[in-house]
Amino acid sequence: MQAHERSPYLDCAQVHHESDFKYERYCTLVGNVTPAAADDISSDDAIKVAHKNQIGMVLFGLGRAGMIHLSNLLANPRVSLLYVVEMERARYDSVRARWGDRTPALVLPQDSATALADPRVDAVVVATPTFTHFEVIQQALDAGKMVFSEKPIAENAEQSRLCYETAAKLGLTVFCAFNRRFDPAFQAIQQAARRGDVGKVHTIKTVARDSPLPPIAYLKISGGIFHDCAVHDIDLICWVLGEFPRRALASASAHIAEIAAIGDHDTVAIVLEFDSGTIGTIDISRNAVYGYDQRLEVFGPKGLLTAENERPVNVRHQTSSGDTAVPFYFSFPSRYSEGYVLELEAFLDHVQGKIPLPILPEDSLRVSKIASACEESLRTGAFVTIDYAQ
Repeated sequence: MQAHERSPYLDCAQVHHESDFKYERYCTLVGNVTPAAADDISSDDAIKVAHKNQIGMVLFGLGRAGMIHLSNLLANPRVSLLYVVEMERARYDSVRARWGDRTPALVLPQDSATALADPRVDAVVVATPTFTHFEVIQQALDAGKMVFSEKPIAENAEQSRLCYETAAKLGLTVFCAFNRRFDPAFQAIQQAARRGDVGKVHTIKTVARDSPLPPIAYLKISGGIFHDCAVHDIDLICWVLGEFPRRALASASAHIAEIAAIGDHDTVAIVLEFDSGTIGTIDISRNAVYGYDQRLEVFGPKGLLTAENERPVNVRHQTSSGDTAVPFYFSFPSRYSEGYVLELEAFLDHVQGKIPLPILPEDSLRVSKIASACEESLRTGAFVTIDYAQ
């Protein structure tokens, strides 16, 4: 007779590892995880809270980022997407052809006040070109709506600060969507670094190389490589470390004639110096032909943390000729798909009063100031000391 080992059913229930964020999300959906309560927010955070299971929302813009947000909004059970504000009818018609009766109503930009006046609307997502952000955000705040905005909040620091000040006066929120903070790999590195897993951080490095090469039409209105692209890496480094640099040095080139012709750059290197002694470096390119190259490294006396490039499938083919795999993710919609989903979840948690604002106004304003310091460094060829009090 076969002897049986001790039954695993007699042991405690198996628990998933904290790194399995997808299973964690499943547990939340089926009710095995209790979300943070509104009481967890201090009384100092006097924000308007939507005591609703479904948040009524308006999406401004159906461009590159807007289409990502559209899918996530329509798929989220906590969202009732009521309107899309878009000036190009062809884009809306394409959306309607895919989503059919689930497609929210189209509103032209000149009629957006009608959508904002709808009492069912609690919040807006701003995914229009950068030069429109300030006007759209101010309009939404004046209508009493919470705001989720693609970075940057506005074209300059003065307008950005005004948006945050207006929101604070009205008890509302402006959430600046630095989606890389919500990428699971980067979150794991941030938590490990803050725990001291590598000891005092000596160096922190990022690589961010675009794929595919962005269209010139987009680059013309992007705000330049420092404020459009480098801000992601600057924010990522500051968030991982929990501090902001005192000095910045930047070098840049334009190898692509069309980018040089519009006064922008396609290749950038940045050095950030921190009071703690940590040195940060950023390596940026607009054109990586081998895929969307996104890496993070944190080094200290106790070891090294790395987030390497990710691939659509983890399959390798090994033969006598060598070892092959599919390329890295092609571009940001696929590489940061989880980050886009999780940043929306965080915003909804905040709107429903479950968590404080995940990205503080001073974070966004300081990152913009650092990017401007990099631009100044490029002009002068020297380190620029950053005064955050100004």
